[in-house]
Amino acid sequence: MSVKDLILTPTGLRFAGRRFACTIGRGGIAVDKREGDGATPVGVHRIVGMYYRPDRLRGADLPAWAQPIGLRDLWSDDVTDPDYNHLVRAPHPFGHEVMRRADPLYDMVMITDWNWPDAVAGRGSAIFLHQWRRVGFPTAGCVAFNPVDLRWIAARVQLGARLIVRR
Repeated sequence: MSVKDLILTPTGLRFAGRRFACTIGRGGIAVDKREGDGATPVGVHRIVGMYYRPDRLRGADLPAWAQPIGLRDLWSDDVTDPDYNHLVRAPHPFGHEVMRRADPLYDMVMITDWNWPDAVAGRGSAIFLHQWRRVGFPTAGCVAFNPVDLRWIAARVQLGARLIVRR
């Protein structure tokens, strides 16, 4: 482990010498992650991308590799979709999540390599790091933070950093 790693612990996430409050999936931490189980998967997951809302985070301190979320950006979570667990664009005939949400949850989102790029249908999709709804409110499997903490992490995390989740 190194200071570049993001370590999920029972008391929060450790990164860069700090500890951050966070929430995880409503299904807890799972060894055998499945689509729709609400669990955060055990493992070492690399940060492979970052997206943000340019209309909401103008001037934010984000790394050069962060990409703006487009008006038509979606994330496929349909196990029958050939593009399952990938960024797709509307219109899209399969089930998906809208990346440019009305609420602030995905104003800035880090993408992990959980079941990506070679997705196995049903193994679970979209393990992101994003803003929480409120303190203690669980996610559908992602790791969520206070927006100020999330932006602090985003300004310092490196592409390829490891999110380490242990049971």
